[in-house]
This record gives sequence, C-alpha cells and structure tokens, in this order.
Amino acid sequence: MSSLFMPPEASTHAVHVDAIFIGILILSALITIAVFALIIVFAVRYRRGSQAKRGKLPELVSREFEIGWTTATLFLFVFLFWWAAAADLTGLTAPANAIEIHVVAKQWMWKTQHASGAREINALHVPIGKPVRLIMTSQDVIHSFFVPAFRIKQDVLPDRQTETWFQATKTGVFPLLCAEFCGTDHSMMRGRIVVMRPEDYAKWLTVQPQGDDLAHQGAQLFVSRGCSGCHAEASKVHAPKLEGLYGRSVQLADGRHVTADEAYIRDSMLQPKKDVTAGYEPIMPSYAGLLDDGEIDSLTAYIRSLATSTGDAR
Repeated sequence: MSSLFMPPEASTHAVHVDAIFIGILILSALITIAVFALIIVFAVRYRRGSQAKRGKLPELVSREFEIGWTTATLFLFVFLFWWAAAADLTGLTAPANAIEIHVVAKQWMWKTQHASGAREINALHVPIGKPVRLIMTSQDVIHSFFVPAFRIKQDVLPDRQTETWFQATKTGVFPLLCAEFCGTDHSMMRGRIVVMRPEDYAKWLTVQPQGDDLAHQGAQLFVSRGCSGCHAEASKVHAPKLEGLYGRSVQLADGRHVTADEAYIRDSMLQPKKDVTAGYEPIMPSYAGLLDDGEIDSLTAYIRSLATSTGDAR
C-alpha cells in the first residue's frame, strides 16, 4: 500500500508490515474515538445544572464484567503480539536459495560485494522475485541498513556479522539509508537499491569488472595468511580440519555445542580463545587487526565452499 504518507511497497515483507501498521492504526483510532466520545457524553450529561440523575456509585462491579473485559483485552494483546512477532521472525532466516551479498558499512558509505566478486559502492543491483540474503558488518561504528520501500532495517555492527533478507516485488530504484547516527556526515550516507528483471540483472552481472569470487579470494588468503600451516589436511599441527565444518554442530572444550556459522567462524579468527573446540589446545593466535572485514568474508566463503564440496552446507 503506497500513498502520499508512505513509501511504495516493494518487497514481500513490506506487505505484512503495512498490514500490521494499518491494523494497529485503525484499532488505536477506534479506541481513541470511543474514549473521547465518552468524555464528551459525560461532560454534557453531567454538566453543572443538568437534570441527570446523580447518586452513589455502586460499590461492586459484576465479576463477569471484570473477567470479560480483562480477558478480551488480554486476547487482543496476545493477538497483536503474535501478528507482529510472526512478521518479524520471517526476516530472520533467508530461504535456502537466496542470493548471498556481503555488505560492509563505513563512515560514510555502503560497500557491497556479490558472490561472483562484483563490487559496488552505495549501490546494490538485485533481480526482482529472487530472495536476497545480506551478510553485513561495520568497519568502524554502528550503522543501520534501512530501505523504506522494503520495510527492512537492520543494525550493522563493528566486529560482528548481522543478517537480513528481502525479496523485491517491483522493479525500479529505491533509496538506501543509514538509520543510525554515525558521525558528522551521517545524513550523506545514502545509496540505492536497483531492482531489475532477471534477464537484465544477468546481463548487468556479466559486464561487471570481476576478480576472483569470494571463495577463490579466501583460498588465496588461506595460504598467504598462514592458515594452511595448521588447518590443511597435510599439516602436522593438531588443529581442527575445516572440510565439512560449516553448518555443523561443534562441541567446545567447556561442554557447550555451537553451530559453525558465519559468526562462529568470525569469532574463531578474531577471538580464538572464546570458543575452543573440544580436544584441541587454544594455540591459535588472534587475527584481530590483521584481517579486514573483506578478508574475513572471503575466508568465511572459502570455508563454506569446503562444506559445500562435502555436502554439509545448509
């Protein structure tokens, strides 16, 4: 639903968000009208000098009446909570066939990279009708990835990865904003989402200057940064092997189990002593300050490709 007061609906998520907004707005308006109507009625009926009957208020109110309106209010609250929470929860997990795009925020720009290696600054080209999964991090302060037409807003944090996803339903160019005050040029941190027909997107992608894709870049970093010295199959160092790791449950030295997702892999590089795998010594050095966010994304993509080759990727 688009109007003079709202941006156009341009994603599947936007339809649900607008329905909730309109529903709560109408309910709030009805309650407000009822309250003000009662105020006016009582103000007129019981004004000074009126002949309205006045007397002692009843000491007791019907128990059934109390239970009835309390229960009705409770069920209304539970319904609204369920309705809004259900819409929000759908934005947490992207479909398995989603296009994966990495986003890095910094003062004051958005940098995006497609799985093919194509890079953009303050722009993101996507096909209509295809789910797009965004894996995001910040190089400096907290930013917030906000696309009004898609009704999505996700904080982008330093030293952490956050995710969101969308599926565009309209072609066109839609504003991308930062919704978190991030410094003096916060208002200038703008970009655009370009939604294209699938055939046009495929043509656009083929003419982009591309280097190696993320997994190939990660494979090169895996060797140049010395990771292969411990984690390669032929290594003599007692370190966890990475083949088939991504998406698997990992038992830690303290007895906990965690899933080897993007956040776990990132923490393993930057805070290796945080989650030590059971059966291994905490000998891995921290790569904090040695790897930038782009290199971490590339190494993560490489580790994911190792899982894919063994059939363990999600």
